[in-house]
Amino acid sequence: MADIREWRGHAVVDEKDHRIGSLESVYVETATDEPFFATVTVGWAGRRRLVFVPLEGAVVGPEYVRVAYSKNQVRQAPAIGTDDILPAEDEPAVFAHYELPYATGAGGERRLARR
Repeated sequence: MADIREWRGHAVVDEKDHRIGSLESVYVETATDEPFFATVTVGWAGRRRLVFVPLEGAVVGPEYVRVAYSKNQVRQAPAIGTDDILPAEDEPAVFAHYELPYATGAGGERRLARR
């Protein structure tokens, strides 16, 4: 999992091997610098967006990253434009979509950072 940053552009598939999209970037937890979420490019030309998916339980294969969430759940996740970054105030919604607990750092710092 530590080398997942090198998998940019590879297919992201769900637990049933349904293709979701392509891995665009990795977001790490700021407290640990460990990979925590990935953004996946979905859509078609002219209407592409980046959706967030947790990396917990993900499996890296030769040409893919298999996540532990369904294609439908990932495609309905909070999204940003392909040239955008996740605003700090939108982080809680990403966690809530996957029913993950959310808390800022002790000093109020954001929880995720793009790598």
